[in-house]
Amino acid sequence: MHHRSNHVAFVIFALLTITASASAQRKNAASNADWYQFRGPTAMGVATGTLPTQFSSEQGIRWKVPLPGAGASSPIVFGDHIYVTSYAGYHVPGENDGELADLTRHLLALDRRSGKTVWDQTIPAKQPEESSIRDHGYAANSPVADKDAVYVFFGKSGVFAFDHDGKQKWHSDVGDGTSGWGTAASPIIYQDLLIVNASVESESLVGLDRKTGKERWRAKKIQESWNTPIIGANSGGQPELLVARHGDVIAFDPATGNPRWTCKTQIEWYMVPTGVVADGVAYYLGGRSGTAALAVRLGGKDDVTRSHRIWTSPTGTNVPSPIYHDKHLYWVSDNKGIVYCAKADTGKLVYEQRLERPDQVYASPIIAGNNIYYITRGGQIYVIAAEPKFRQIASSSLRDGGSFDASPAVDGNQLLVRSDKFLYCIEGTPIK
Repeated sequence: MHHRSNHVAFVIFALLTITASASAQRKNAASNADWYQFRGPTAMGVATGTLPTQFSSEQGIRWKVPLPGAGASSPIVFGDHIYVTSYAGYHVPGENDGELADLTRHLLALDRRSGKTVWDQTIPAKQPEESSIRDHGYAANSPVADKDAVYVFFGKSGVFAFDHDGKQKWHSDVGDGTSGWGTAASPIIYQDLLIVNASVESESLVGLDRKTGKERWRAKKIQESWNTPIIGANSGGQPELLVARHGDVIAFDPATGNPRWTCKTQIEWYMVPTGVVADGVAYYLGGRSGTAALAVRLGGKDDVTRSHRIWTSPTGTNVPSPIYHDKHLYWVSDNKGIVYCAKADTGKLVYEQRLERPDQVYASPIIAGNNIYYITRGGQIYVIAAEPKFRQIASSSLRDGGSFDASPAVDGNQLLVRSDKFLYCIEGTPIK
C-alpha cells in the first residue's frame, strides 16, 4: 500500500511537471499566428484568417481595457501575452502637462484572453528628455518578442529586454539625441541580433546582441529616418537589411552592418513610412510634395539608382506604410482622407478615392484575406476590398475621446486596436 501511494504521488508529480513545462513552452514559443512585431510576422501588415468587419464601441467588443497612459505604439502578441507600451506623468493628452521629471514609460503584459494586466514594468525617462513632442508622444516604438524576451526601445532612455515574467534582462544605450517629432522606429530581430534604427538618438543603425544587449555593429549617417528597418531577399537569395533616410534607401548586410548599396529616392523630406518587399523589389513612400514614392530592385553594389530603381511617383503619403497585395500597392494619405491603389510594376495609379469621413491617418493599414483595414486618428475604421477597383466593405467607429495613432495588430481572428486611452479586442461578425 505504501509503494502504491508513492507510485501515485510520483505520477501526479510527473503530470504536474509535464503540465508546467508545457505551459512554459506555450508561453515562450511563438506560433505562426503570433503578431510578435510591428506589422506582424511578415513585417508587411499581412494577417492570416478572417477578421471582423462590422462592429462599434458597443457591439463586437470582446474586451476593452484602460491603459496607464498614452501612446502610438502598436500592440504585439506572443505566447499567452499581449504586450503594449505607454507613457505617463508628462504631456499626456487630456491631462495637465505635469513635470518632465515625472515622465515614465510602461511596458505591459496583458492576458491574451481577458485583457487583464499580468505585469506592468515602469521605466523612468533618462533626463533631460525632449520637453515638447509635437503630437506623437513618448511611446511610439512598438515592442518585438521572441521565446527569450520582449524588447522595447524608448529613445534616449535606451533599449530594454524583459523576460516573459517581467524581469529585466538587460539595458543598452544607443544615443542621447532627441527630436520635437519624437522617436518612432521599432526594433526588429534578425538571427541573434536586435536591430534598432537610432536615427534620432545617434544617426545610427545599431545591431545589438539580443542575449546580452552588447553592441555588435553600428552603421552611421542615418539622418531623418523614422521608419522601421525591413529585411528582404535579393535575386540571389541573400538577405538585405533596408532602411530609408533623407535622400536614399540603403541596404546592409544584416549580420555585419556592412553597406551593400544605396538608391536615391528624390524624396526631399524625412522618411517615416516603413517599406514593403515583394519578389525582390522594395517599395517606399514618403514626403509631402514632389517625388513621394519609389520602387527599387534589391541587389547590386554601391549606387544602384540608374540600374535598379524601377519607378518614382509624385503620389505617396507621409506617415502610414503601404500594403502589397497581388501585384498592387495600397495606401492612405496621412492628411487628405484619400485611399490609393497603384500597379506595383509601374507605380501607375489605378484609383484614388476620398473616404466618406476624411480625417488624418497615422496608423499603417493591415490586410486580412481580401480586406484592407484603415484606421483614422478619430477612430473610424474602414474596411476596403484589396482589389484594383474601389469597394468599401464596411465602416465602423470606436470613438472614445482619444486619438487612434497606432497600427492595429491581430490575434487569431480578433483585431487589436489601441487609442491613447484604451486597448480593444474586437471580434465582430465578418461580412461575407
